[in-house]
Amino acid sequence: MKLIDKIINIIFNTIPILVMIGLIPIIQNDYFLTVLYVGIIFISFLAKKERGDIFIFFFGFFVMILSEMIFISTGVETFVRNSLFGLMPLWLPFLWGYGFVAIKRGLKILEI
Repeated sequence: MKLIDKIINIIFNTIPILVMIGLIPIIQNDYFLTVLYVGIIFISFLAKKERGDIFIFFFGFFVMILSEMIFISTGVETFVRNSLFGLMPLWLPFLWGYGFVAIKRGLKILEI
């Protein structure tokens, strides 16, 4: 695969994440934003689903909930929006979960 093709594939894999991040300041309702994230992730998986994507998504989802809880409990991070366990935004684990998928795909594209 040519370098330009790799770059284009990586860009396409990051578009859902960029859209999700872009929605954060626009959508103030965490529950509605979470529903939008689930929709974006669902559509992204319909468009392209590779072997192991679902596992990586849930791995990132749960590992980052635990990691964020540790960061918050130690004072390293704070959130104004805390709709999940009163600690963090409900949509955050979904963003992280799909971020793990994008990283996995990017590494595969780069063959690292």
